[in-house]
Amino acid sequence: MSTGAAHPNGPFHLNSLTSSPSPAIPTHFSPRTAAFTTPPNYAGSLSHLLSLKGFEPLWCPTLTVQPTPLAIKSHLLPPILHSFSAVAFTSRSGITALLDAATEIGEPLLPSHGDTFLIAALGKDSELLDHEFLTTICHNTSRIRVVVPEIATPTGLVEALGVGNHRSVLCPVPRVVGLNEPPVVPNFLRDLEAKGWVPVRVDAYETRWAGPDCARKLVERGKDEKLDAIVFTSTGEVEGLLKSLAHLGLEWDVMKRRWPEMVVAAHGPVTAAGAERLGVKVDLVSSKFDSFNGVVDALHWRWQNLE
Repeated sequence: MSTGAAHPNGPFHLNSLTSSPSPAIPTHFSPRTAAFTTPPNYAGSLSHLLSLKGFEPLWCPTLTVQPTPLAIKSHLLPPILHSFSAVAFTSRSGITALLDAATEIGEPLLPSHGDTFLIAALGKDSELLDHEFLTTICHNTSRIRVVVPEIATPTGLVEALGVGNHRSVLCPVPRVVGLNEPPVVPNFLRDLEAKGWVPVRVDAYETRWAGPDCARKLVERGKDEKLDAIVFTSTGEVEGLLKSLAHLGLEWDVMKRRWPEMVVAAHGPVTAAGAERLGVKVDLVSSKFDSFNGVVDALHWRWQNLE
């Protein structure tokens, strides 16, 4: 998995997975419309960032996220967590799922004394690992070390955790329903094993396809209603959109022909690679992907310089 080279004059790079250039963007002064396909728990944040940069957000969710508290709670009840040396989160949803389950338990999950316990998270997700969260895990927060990789990818997370030495790491990840599971989580677990960890997968929440009509808002948008960009923040979102288009009797190429100047933007290299694997050419990949600011800034910078 390659992140590609950052553009020397801005916060994005063009897609390194294909050689053709991104489509040109015409100059005009009306607000640019940017569709995005995030599930509800991320929609408010991304919509706000797009609005701040002058875009007109168009939310078309292709996934939903639902908690599965019983599944993760069974791995947290004291003293079960004592046998683990770390928890590794690949998403914000995993963190909130664990916190909700731990709050229900109502007592610290770890004793105050023992070996250092690692809690790892990506980018801005780590902001959720505040004092309240840490004290829910263990009253003695000095026993806990928070690990945040410089590169906000699952691969970066594995590298930041270091050598496992046969220690166990709890991995709260999604159960994918209605779609094929992207290779991100299986690869993450495999990479942990290669580093000497014993990963224990727990389906902390469900990522579900939003249904056969989830792309209808885009399909029913006329040619005269411009669509300047579409932003994907996960591979599952891409597959969810394509599956809905197929149900509605359309293919992705039809959408591209309808809006030939539409820019396809991906939140980081993992999403970009997944989209390309599904046949969706990505025009822009944010080089800063620890938060949604990266992809929004990349779109803004792109058009600002062309105008």
